[in-house]
Amino acid sequence: MKLGITSKMFLAIFATCAIVILAMSVAVRLSFEQGFRNYLNTEDIDRAKQFTLTLAESYRKHGGWEWLRGNKQHWIKLVLERFSLPFKGDVSARALNRQLNKPPPDSLVLVPRLTLHDAQERFVAGNPFPASTVARRPVLVDDKAVGWLLISPYKTLTDTVAVSFQEQQRKATVSIGGVVALLASLVAVLLARNLLSPVKQLAKGTRALSAGDYEQRINITSTDELGQLAGDFNRLADTLQKNDRDRRQWIADISHELRTPLAVLRGEIEAMEDGVRPLCPNSMKSLHMEVLMLSKGVDDLYELSMSDGGALNYRMEPIDVLEVVRQTLNGFGEEFRRKQIAIVSDLDREGAARVFADEARLGQLFTNLLQNSLRYTDAGGRLQVSSERRADKIMIDLQDTDPGVPYESLPNLFERLYRVEGSRSRESGGAGLGLTICKNIVEAHSGTIEAAPSRLGGLWVRVALPLEA
Repeated sequence: MKLGITSKMFLAIFATCAIVILAMSVAVRLSFEQGFRNYLNTEDIDRAKQFTLTLAESYRKHGGWEWLRGNKQHWIKLVLERFSLPFKGDVSARALNRQLNKPPPDSLVLVPRLTLHDAQERFVAGNPFPASTVARRPVLVDDKAVGWLLISPYKTLTDTVAVSFQEQQRKATVSIGGVVALLASLVAVLLARNLLSPVKQLAKGTRALSAGDYEQRINITSTDELGQLAGDFNRLADTLQKNDRDRRQWIADISHELRTPLAVLRGEIEAMEDGVRPLCPNSMKSLHMEVLMLSKGVDDLYELSMSDGGALNYRMEPIDVLEVVRQTLNGFGEEFRRKQIAIVSDLDREGAARVFADEARLGQLFTNLLQNSLRYTDAGGRLQVSSERRADKIMIDLQDTDPGVPYESLPNLFERLYRVEGSRSRESGGAGLGLTICKNIVEAHSGTIEAAPSRLGGLWVRVALPLEA
């Protein structure tokens, strides 16, 4: 049978409690038995103090120990007569004459544990083989030791009352252990349910996410590790939901970008087939332009997919990045002049700025940035290109004139297929992939790219690349 996590948690908690209860029960039992034996031994030693008074009186009465030596009957009779008196902790001679109407202790248990030696440590009566460890009490007559009473300690409990008391304690321990085990099982059930309730919610939410329900969220009810895990789950759900939304938008945008030139091509070709539009150089040029636009969109999509997957090839080597910017600007000079956009550059003031980079990819980066300015800057405007060294980085700034970009649109400029105009008109040019490719190229060179409003009224793009050490 396969156990669930709740059952496993319950068994783990209950087993831990059971082991603790068992260990404590064994420890308490051993401690009680040892302590109880010590208590009984101490009590017998205190009784023996009274017996030494009886022995002292017998010594005076008979003038020595000869009447006891080797006479077991006299010894046992003396012991039984003495210990038929209840013990009250009084070791005075007056205690010998005190009689109380209470049951006597089990004297037969004590008799085999008593040994009497004379002053010269010779055996007189009692057990001839005392234990190796005994309690010794002197028998004093006129403040002189005339003998020694030896009391062997308990090894096992044989006294009826003591054994009965010990058995009661054992039963009480078992009963208490059973009650505690029952309480432990109840606590284990409650803990297992409470602790695993968030885990079950996470498991349910995970199944919902795997089924495509990205609206699933977990209520966070604590700040512990489970609460943090629930928060991580919710952030994962947010990311998946955003990615799913972006994917849908991405597919829609790609379809739109590819459908438009294809629709134009189809319309023009059908018009030529129907004789509505003559097959002439101008018509062929129009078709060629649509094919180029379609090809450029496909190339951009391919470049983007390669850069997103880290599959673009980079041949890194030390190069002068400012020289790459100058050459790119020279290549766009004629196009900017046709649109009457002035280029102002102060790159000549800087010396070489060497970075470890792929020259072709940096050329692609600045080509995309210049194309963006060319498309979205009004005729008669201006593009200002400048650079600045800062610590171990080189900053390259491109600022153009009107029109500007709304502030709320700036964080989205580097997202794929994003363009500021909501109509998605293609009159302005590209498919909205150039800046996304730029971002991937810059990040591949351990740099950063940012967009902000330009002081000239348009867009300000700053590229920061680390200088070669």
